[in-house]
Amino acid sequence: MYKPAALNPASAQKPPCRGKHKIFIGMAPGVGKTYRMLEEGHALKQAGVDVVVGLLETHGRAETALKAEGLDLIPRKRVNCRGVMLLEMDTAAILQRTPQLVLVDELAHTNVPGSQWEKRYQDVEQILQAGIDVYSTVNIQHLESLNDLVHRISGIVVRERIPDRIIDDADEIVVVDVTPEMLQERLQAGKIYAPEKIDQALQNFFRRSNLIALRELALREIADNIEEESIATAQNAHCHIQERILVCISTYPNSIQLLRRGARIGNHMNGRLFVLFVAPAGKFLSKSEALHIETCKRLCQEFSGEFIRVESSDIVPAIVKVALQEHITQIVLGESRRSRFQLFFKGSIVQRLMQALPQVDLHVIANNYSDQ
Repeated sequence: MYKPAALNPASAQKPPCRGKHKIFIGMAPGVGKTYRMLEEGHALKQAGVDVVVGLLETHGRAETALKAEGLDLIPRKRVNCRGVMLLEMDTAAILQRTPQLVLVDELAHTNVPGSQWEKRYQDVEQILQAGIDVYSTVNIQHLESLNDLVHRISGIVVRERIPDRIIDDADEIVVVDVTPEMLQERLQAGKIYAPEKIDQALQNFFRRSNLIALRELALREIADNIEEESIATAQNAHCHIQERILVCISTYPNSIQLLRRGARIGNHMNGRLFVLFVAPAGKFLSKSEALHIETCKRLCQEFSGEFIRVESSDIVPAIVKVALQEHITQIVLGESRRSRFQLFFKGSIVQRLMQALPQVDLHVIANNYSDQ
């Protein structure tokens, strides 16, 4: 039963309770997320709930546009981008309108430069903070920690992403699921893309093997989310030691891949994430190296992890010290880039860590993939 997070007029001076967030998630475009969201919006409006459409993307789909009829639509605002007027969701108008529920499509969308917020999910967070409930839609490939995996499955780099915490913090998640065969039929019938794009889509992202893998990914992700919630709320949960994952990054590009892999391990184990950068003692980073480390730090924060930076001329003792201080149980690092000559005289970093930290599990990730 829907329970709106509307403000109580008698307590208008009190800070509003955070609105509830329901996310409709699917394996790919065209599964019916927006249609399902609109359906529920109509049902709630008929039940007396004040529902508005904050942002709707029909992509030319007649069925979706028809389904939106009868719901109040907040007009988009015009944003000046380098002399060109573009349209974006009008968050200020939504806040001024104060509905009980707002429907927002494409949560991972990047806003036009010049907007108040860079990403649409940040607009949604502002709406939730105002005590307004939000229904939104997103595809599984837009989840930050799955970026590398989706690239390996589909060969496509997904540029628009949302932090995993958005899914974790949602009050309800609905998987809108269809079979790969049904989705391909929708595509061939012109219900997803324009006719001239159908063949290319079938050859690339909408290949049956891709859709099967993405569908499994979506279902598994939500199953993991439900399992974690059950563990957190179970009254008779057994006492356990929380896993603590340390990702060791460097100035090499594959550090972002390592960080995402560590975050995935942390999510599956319901553990805490730490990210360590050992800066060479007495050496300044180049501008590009410093920017790369800042990117890793920002990504760590999006994963709700703790970023640690230390200086040392020997990386192994630095890792060992942090691992002992933070009671680390899992370490994620890339395979060694040292030459055979260096390995002969200094030994493998992995071997030295295994000797120094026999109780800690090591995950060594191959360097055969560069994040883009």
